[in-house]
Amino acid sequence: MSARLFPPRVTLRYVAAALLALSLTGAQPAAAQTLPQASPASILLAKQILDLKDVKGVFQPIIRGVVIKSRDLFMQTNFMLSKDLNECAIIVDKQYQPRVNELVDASARIYASHFTEQELKDLLTFYQSPLGKKAIAEEPKALDQSISFAGTWADKLSEEVINSLRAEMKKRGHDI
Repeated sequence: MSARLFPPRVTLRYVAAALLALSLTGAQPAAAQTLPQASPASILLAKQILDLKDVKGVFQPIIRGVVIKSRDLFMQTNFMLSKDLNECAIIVDKQYQPRVNELVDASARIYASHFTEQELKDLLTFYQSPLGKKAIAEEPKALDQSISFAGTWADKLSEEVINSLRAEMKKRGHDI
C-alpha cells in the first residue's frame, strides 16, 4: 500500500520538508493570520517562485501521510479489513490531493509577507536564471546528502555519548 501511495520520486527531501511544513502550518494556524497583508501581485510572484521550487510536490506527502495515519487508525480496530482499507485509502488520497493547493496558497501568502514585491521579482528572476535553475536542481541533493551525513554523524555521536555516560556512571559505582 505505501509503495502505491508514495511514488519513487518522493525522497527524504520531500518527507523532511513536508514534516517541517506540517509542523509550521499545523502548529500555528493563527500565526499565518497575523502576518502582514501582501499585495495580490506579491502573492502571484510568490506562487510563481513556489511553483519553480516544486513546493506542491513537497506538500503532497502531507496528505498521503494523513490518509495513511487515518487508514492505520481503522486498521487497529479490525485488521481483517486491511484489503478494503488499503483500496479505500487510495481512493481517498486521490480525493484529497487537490487540497494541497490550500497549502500552496497559504505558503504563497506567507512567503509574500516576508519579501517586498521587488525582492520577489528579483528572486523570480534569479530562479529563472541558469544559476537559479541549478540551485533548484542541486539544493535538494545537497540537502539529502546533508541529512544523510547528519544521521550518520548523530549515530556516531550517540555511541560516544553512551560511552561517556557509562564512564561517568562507572565513577559513581554503577555498571551500565
